[in-house]
Amino acid sequence: MKKVRLAYGRTGLEVNVPDDAVIIEPRHLQGLADEKAAVLAALRNPVGAKPLREMAKASDTVAIVISDLTRPTPNHKLVPWLLEELGHIPKENFVIINGLGSHRANTRDELILMLGQQVVDTIRIENHDAFDDSKLVRVGCNTYGSEVYFNKTYVDATFKIVTGFIEPHFFAGFSGGPKGIQPGISGIKTILDFHNAQMIGHPKSTWGIIEGNILQDAATQNCLMAKPDFMLNVTLNGEKEITNVFAGDVIAAHRIGCEFVKESAMYAVDREFDIVITTNSGYPLDQNLYQTVKGMSAAAQIVRQGGAIVSASECSDGVPNHGNYAKILQMRETPQELLDMINDPAFSMFDQWQVQVQAMVQLKADCYLYSTLDDATVAKATFIPIADVEQTLAALLAKYGPSARVAVLPLGPLTIPYVR
Repeated sequence: MKKVRLAYGRTGLEVNVPDDAVIIEPRHLQGLADEKAAVLAALRNPVGAKPLREMAKASDTVAIVISDLTRPTPNHKLVPWLLEELGHIPKENFVIINGLGSHRANTRDELILMLGQQVVDTIRIENHDAFDDSKLVRVGCNTYGSEVYFNKTYVDATFKIVTGFIEPHFFAGFSGGPKGIQPGISGIKTILDFHNAQMIGHPKSTWGIIEGNILQDAATQNCLMAKPDFMLNVTLNGEKEITNVFAGDVIAAHRIGCEFVKESAMYAVDREFDIVITTNSGYPLDQNLYQTVKGMSAAAQIVRQGGAIVSASECSDGVPNHGNYAKILQMRETPQELLDMINDPAFSMFDQWQVQVQAMVQLKADCYLYSTLDDATVAKATFIPIADVEQTLAALLAKYGPSARVAVLPLGPLTIPYVR
């Protein structure tokens, strides 16, 4: 046996796995020697745009869109560096918009954790509210027939900046770029359209695909209706250090970033595995069960039909107890029944997309979960609760036989495996 460290919560989890288990991790990229210098250089030499400082005028009202606490974007670094580069603009002209999509608002303490005390004390911050029509404005209609509503503060700003980080995404292909706007600061009706059963169920709505991915296309169309004037995205390694910076035009710079991520984060295997152990990259990505589906979806790319996925995800924030994810899971007994319900055009509830992806994974493999949640909660979410990863692995090896193939994704969806 050999020891593998799984990204779990803030502390990690060590487990013993068979010597012949295949460990699938991102090609390790060193963090940049001087992150700030690299970011400032990108702001001054952007892709497809003038230098940021030349673009934004002292009289502008500047909206900076950030990703929320469920994403590991280093907002506490990027936002102060942006403010420093835009030092010619008065502080009162800035607003930071927390791109929550349909997630819950972040508390002041969480915002301090995300942005630092000084930014929270000196810059206006708005938690985006997808459910309050008075805070939204219609910007157009896309080719999929979706009415597009965005955050009014963002649309009204005379200079718009979107930030974020780029990684493979389980239905949009890659995160970052246009996704900071759609669904980050969209209205709930637009978010529901974006995540409807047909969009999520499309064969090219999956990890690592841009061309032909209708979700990425919808995000792009929607984003361009109130286009950010400037984008700042980064890539991160397993230690959450910045490995590269992509700045400038929201489409052109993002595509270059996606190519970079594809090289370092996609991993080809020759055939499927009987058992795949996965995580959700540790905190903050594994703070609830809703987010944990991403790590399971990554594992599902290489598990065989009828195989097993064992996920280690702390879930310190519960299922969570906000949103409709838990509620939808209780509406039917089995994954197939849930999928049939969601695929009915008459059905529409926000968070259905996560249940849809989960059900698709569960129809392929048995899903076991090691977490801090109690067994009853895990079982109600239609997963199999476990108390020990190694004991579960031993039982599965006995079930599948001595030639069972095992793969491990210690950093979960930071690496996306695929069958060659």
